[in-house]
Amino acid sequence: MTEAQTRRRARGGGGAARRAERNAVSFETAKYIERNIPNLEILNDEAIEIIEYNAETVLEEVGVNFVENPAALERWREAGADVNGERVRIPRGLARELCKTAPSQYTQHARNPERNVVVGGRNLVLAPVYGPPFVRDMEGGRRYATMDDFKKFVKLGYMSKWLHHSGGTVCEPTDIPVNKRHLDMLMAHMELSDKPFMGSVTAPERAQDSVDMCGILFGKDFVQENTVMTSLININSPMQYDDVMMGAMEVFAKNNQACIISPFIVGGAMAPVSVAGTLTQVLAEVLAGVAYSQLIRKGAPVVAGTFVSSIDMNSGAPTFGTPEASKVTYGCGQLFRRLGLPYRSAGSFNGSKLPDAQAAYETANSLNAGLLSGVNFMLHSAGWLEGGLVSSFEKFVMDADQLGTLHGMASGVSYDENAQAMGAIREVGPGGHYLGCDHTQSNFKSAFWRSELLDYKPFETWEEDGAKDTMQLASERVKKLLGDYQQPAMDPGIRDGLNDYIAAKKASMPDAFS
Repeated sequence: MTEAQTRRRARGGGGAARRAERNAVSFETAKYIERNIPNLEILNDEAIEIIEYNAETVLEEVGVNFVENPAALERWREAGADVNGERVRIPRGLARELCKTAPSQYTQHARNPERNVVVGGRNLVLAPVYGPPFVRDMEGGRRYATMDDFKKFVKLGYMSKWLHHSGGTVCEPTDIPVNKRHLDMLMAHMELSDKPFMGSVTAPERAQDSVDMCGILFGKDFVQENTVMTSLININSPMQYDDVMMGAMEVFAKNNQACIISPFIVGGAMAPVSVAGTLTQVLAEVLAGVAYSQLIRKGAPVVAGTFVSSIDMNSGAPTFGTPEASKVTYGCGQLFRRLGLPYRSAGSFNGSKLPDAQAAYETANSLNAGLLSGVNFMLHSAGWLEGGLVSSFEKFVMDADQLGTLHGMASGVSYDENAQAMGAIREVGPGGHYLGCDHTQSNFKSAFWRSELLDYKPFETWEEDGAKDTMQLASERVKKLLGDYQQPAMDPGIRDGLNDYIAAKKASMPDAFS
């Protein structure tokens, strides 16, 4: 479809879209978190200086591999790095200097401007689980994910008050060919939600499809001048960038779209077992990646990230919610703030097979560490199960409910005249109670965060209602949210343009399932 045809369709469908928008049910979405509490900082000045010095020593003496990407090697050579084969050794200070042109924060635009998010500063944006090939629910158990599952997760994310972002690969729809599924996933995010979303990074050409589809959704000029995607670029730790991830990053950076540069760390396997050693490697890897993004396009938005877990030395399985992982999360926050970069880490991490007590403990530890460490973009904040192999429907709504506590904690403590409550204290006096006083009556609706999922009934009432555990309650909530879902309005001309693009791309290549 030509741009002229797209514009004609958009003009023809505008009135219908506006009428649909007026008649649509509006679901409340909380604004992204703006912290009013201090960050927890665990590294003293000496530790920071040692880690920063050692990270630049790693870049200068050990170096980083840029695999099967001759153009990247040439860019580094021209920038002043020592290139030997695929190994790039970066002189002390060069990467840090290149990082200075990356913005300290940026706005990611949603197709509904009310859902725009600001990534960086004192803000925290919450996005759902990313990447699992399996899904689980109470009725179907554990199974390979399908496109239908994917769409249900997008709908749940749209309906979840405390999630600010629709995410990316909320599960991997294995019933769609590998080389085409990104088109259907992007369309689902664009059509079934009006929150911000992520682009595809599994091949450079799929990243380009993401940019092209956003050009239809937002307009080509708007995409070049504004950020409409924040996408995940994983480093193949230790200290190696592969051609697929780098190729996707080059596409996004060139087109002014944000990339999360994120080492994938399992302590003891892909990084040293010590916290300081891991922080050193993470900082070196991030410096190299952020610096390279600025070689592609100065000022390209980028997020310094880390995914970190420890390892069970008996089984080799990753472990989550551990003190060591939290220490790395806190430490990275300090190091990345000194670089003036937005920070991505943490999530609803756990290694449990079910949304049980283990899942809850480990998730709570990880979510709270993310809040207190100053994370700006939290991927995997809802739905993660079994070490990231499973997207769980029940866990998704359990997590999405609990994200409200992060909003409450981040708001800090008010101390204005109303919060001081001196009138209430005088009114009640010694031996009284506050249930009926004016201050309580005026404030009780907003004074306390309220769960929309957890059960607080008396035992007798709970038993009469079926003695349901949290997983059963979550299963019921999944059904309710999906039953209440109403699709946000989209201009028919834009929808047609996207569908035409997808049809043409799919027709241009045979199916591939590997």
